[in-house]
Amino acid sequence: MNFDVEVKISLKKGMLSPEASTIEKALALLDYEVKNTQTLNIIKFTIDVENKEVASEQVDQMCQKLLCNPVIHDYEITISEE
Repeated sequence: MNFDVEVKISLKKGMLSPEASTIEKALALLDYEVKNTQTLNIIKFTIDVENKEVASEQVDQMCQKLLCNPVIHDYEITISEE
């Protein structure tokens, strides 16, 4: 079965993000006051496996081995049938 996968990767709370900090500063220069800015990386792909449970296990392994650094990143996996 084919499953559509979306992985949202963000920094863990308390981790400093230079990109988010730059966005906040740039918006402040434009007279927009924002706080708690976060950036996300979104990875989408299709996986062909037996069932949703196998898809979930494999995608979790992908995240831990390659797609993110579990020490500094949180990730959220969404899997749906194609």
